[in-house]
Parts: sequence; C-alpha cells; structure tokens
Amino acid sequence: MSTRPSATRAPDGFPGVRLHVVTGKGGTGKTTVAAALAVALAAQGRRVLLAEVEDRQGISQTFDVPPLPTTETLVAGAPNGGEVVGLSVDAKTALLEYLQLFYRLGRAGGVLERFGAIDFATTIAPGVRDLLLVGRVYEASRRRKDDRHHRDSRPEELAYDSIVLDAPPTGRISRFLSVGNEVAGLARMGPIHGQAGSITEVLRSGATRVHVVTLLEEMPVQETADAVAELRELGMPVGAVVINQARAGLLADAGPVDADRSPAAVADRIDPDALATVLADDLALVGLPHTPALVAGLVAQVRAHAQRVALEDEQLAVLHDLELPIVTVPFLVDGIDLDAVTEIAGLLRDQGMVP
Repeated sequence: MSTRPSATRAPDGFPGVRLHVVTGKGGTGKTTVAAALAVALAAQGRRVLLAEVEDRQGISQTFDVPPLPTTETLVAGAPNGGEVVGLSVDAKTALLEYLQLFYRLGRAGGVLERFGAIDFATTIAPGVRDLLLVGRVYEASRRRKDDRHHRDSRPEELAYDSIVLDAPPTGRISRFLSVGNEVAGLARMGPIHGQAGSITEVLRSGATRVHVVTLLEEMPVQETADAVAELRELGMPVGAVVINQARAGLLADAGPVDADRSPAAVADRIDPDALATVLADDLALVGLPHTPALVAGLVAQVRAHAQRVALEDEQLAVLHDLELPIVTVPFLVDGIDLDAVTEIAGLLRDQGMVP
C-alpha cells in the first residue's frame, strides 16, 4: 500500500468565483496551469480572459500564436462556443488608458508619452506599476458587453464570464495583490483612491480565489506555505494548491505484506545477485547484456527513485498541513504543447477546479 497521504479534500468548483489568480514559484509551471484552467472554463461555454502581467509572452507561446499585443486577442475557441481571450498587460498602455478613462486626455496622453512622463510614472514607484497592471485586469472584470462600466452590472451583462490571471511568482504575489490597499492609503481622495479601494474589495471578495502551483520539492513547497500564510494575513481568499509534474510512487506496492513497505525500505532490501537472476530472461528479451554493471545501475536507479519518493512524501505532508484543496497534474514526458494543455484542462475539471 502507498505511504502517501490522500488529499484532505478536493476543490468544490469554486462556485461564484469569476477571478482566478494563479501564482507559484518560477519554474513550477504556473503559466501552463493558468492556461489549462482557462481552457477548462471555456470548455463549459464561457468567455474567458486569460491575462499575464510579466511581459514574458507566456500565453502566446503556450497557445502557439503570435506575440500578444496590448489589446485583448482571441487565442482559442471551444466546440460549444466558449472562448479564451489573451491579454498581455503593459503598464504604459494601462496608464494611458487610465488617464483617458478618468481624465479624458485624448491627444494630450500622446504628448505626455513623447516627453517621457509615462515611462517615468510607471518606473519611479513599483507600487504604481503594479496598481496599473492589476487595475487593467480589474477594469476588464467589470466591463460590460457594450464596453460600458457599471458597478452593479448583472453577470450576463459582463464581457467575460471568467478571468484567469497568470500572476507574479509567490515571492511577489502578496505585495502585488495588496498594492491597491497601499496606494489607497497614500492617495486619500480622487479617482486613484477610489479605484485602488475597489480593486482591493474585489480581490478580497468571494468572487476571487488565489491558486498556488508547486512542485513536490523543498523550495517550491516552502514558498507555497509562506505565500499562503501571507495571503491569509492580508485577507485574500486562497483557492487550491496545484501540484505540478507529480509522479507516482512506483515502489509503493513492493515487498512482503507483513514488512515495512515504504519505498526506502523496499529499495534497501534489494539483493543485486537475486535481482540479476530475476532479470536475466527479461534483459535478454530486450537485447540488453546481462552484466553486473547493468544490474548495479538498475539498483542505483531504484534507490534514487526511492529517495525521491520519500522526499516528495515529506513535502506532500507539508502541503496537507495548509488545509487547502489539493489537485495534481502528472509529469508529462512529451513536454507541453496545446494538446498537453487541453489534457491538463481535463484533469483540472475532473478534480473539481471548475464547477
């Protein structure tokens, strides 16, 4: 039997959630998971905005489309009419749109850009830049199909049914999501104060969930635990932990029934001479030489795998202590392409990430 603990609970589909924020340590595959979540939502006939804020063009690479402009662009469709619309948010463009929306600058905005005022405003204070990035996503979340904005718009009137944000990594996510509250404290009145407060209200509401992508490795798991603690302290609603590139414990069912059957114990009980006898016919069948060196190499691989499984079990226990829904995405040997994203979307759906 496996030594791995089972998941405490599966996601419930997050009913009522429109904004899914996906974060994770760099290299854990958060962009892939964000894209797959968007595809899973679109497969239900929804119009989904998939936005990125790190200027890496991860969406275009994942969907194998040209680099995204700073405007919303269709990147994928679903058979039942669902759509995934991609957006690469640029701070400079977001500021120009903000100035036009609230101050009707028109051509004056272009003059400010030529004089370098826009670059100055988006780089002088990181908080301003982050507010513009998350503010652009907020604006899209409340825009109606007729391109107007109204705080009390009904869901069927909105331009997007769901929004998935490929957010900054776990090391920055708390500051990124709390920037509205910080800026609202600095700007005591006016449209900046109002929008910053509205952004914070949406991010802390039941319509938002922050999902954290991780690998079963010590550093990503520790960053996940730290990020969850910080988000909870800020009052941000945390959704699910997504374990990416998960691998099965191949040795979990080996060994006598009445013995310690942990992977490490199974590996320690391996007798190379006995294994050589057992493998002789199998090695000959596949045309491999039956040599002591080959058998020793196989034993070394088994023991290395056992150590890996033991390490992953330890990290999985840490994630269970967070008391969050956990979903798993298996390691895909063929790499990530659009077919793989679609496969992962199905796995997320089957495990309850979407209703």
